[in-house]
Amino acid sequence: MKIISWNVNGVRAVLKKGFWDWFEAESPDVLCLQETKAQPENLHDGILQPAGYHAVWNSAERKGYSGVVTFSKRKPKSVFLGIGIERFDVEGRVIRTEFKDFDLLNVYFPNGTSGPDRLKFKMEFYDAFLDHCESLRKAGKKLIVTGDVNTAHKAIDLKNAKANEKNSGFLPEERAWVDKFVAHGYVDTFRALHPEPDQYTWWTYRANARERNIGWRIDYFFVTEDLVKKVKDAFIQPEVMGSDHCPIGLEIRSA
Repeated sequence: MKIISWNVNGVRAVLKKGFWDWFEAESPDVLCLQETKAQPENLHDGILQPAGYHAVWNSAERKGYSGVVTFSKRKPKSVFLGIGIERFDVEGRVIRTEFKDFDLLNVYFPNGTSGPDRLKFKMEFYDAFLDHCESLRKAGKKLIVTGDVNTAHKAIDLKNAKANEKNSGFLPEERAWVDKFVAHGYVDTFRALHPEPDQYTWWTYRANARERNIGWRIDYFFVTEDLVKKVKDAFIQPEVMGSDHCPIGLEIRSA
């Protein structure tokens, strides 16, 4: 089973940049998109409900902002939007789809770069999200968590670690939360399989950063420890253009 996740930085924009050719060629079992920046009523049927896929949209109340969508070939057993906290859920950041062997959380975590208030919001979302995941696990759920976490975990996960220690996305408190998340039993699948440096998922549009591979790895697939043995591969697709992020993927063995 192949699951792909991609922060498209605007679904309508990426549709004009080869998205359909890539989607058809990849043919993932599940595709999770973040930062869709779209209301379903403003989209055409092709992307709203792609042929051969079930679609679940969660859009922000604020137009042109945030938003996630999950496309799956198999109809989910059930679907849940948000984490049950209104001030987070109005931003359209989380979709949980329940399948036979696991629950998949497609998440667009907040960005903390616009000032202290948003950094505080981001950290509060982080803590609330971990609490939400832990309550699901206590209910017997096996979890896959994917999306744009908006934090590089360790120095290996960005090109210029020292220069970014005081910037949101690599602040000590942000990285400490990822430490805590991992310590609770959520495995960073890509890093578990690929310990090599210079593997990134986001590049600023400035200064030809992508061509020079001056990037950050801020997009992840985490799985709970009870799913680790089912992981076949985790990968990044830096060659796929269309956004300032690139797609990431996870292959798991079905039961």
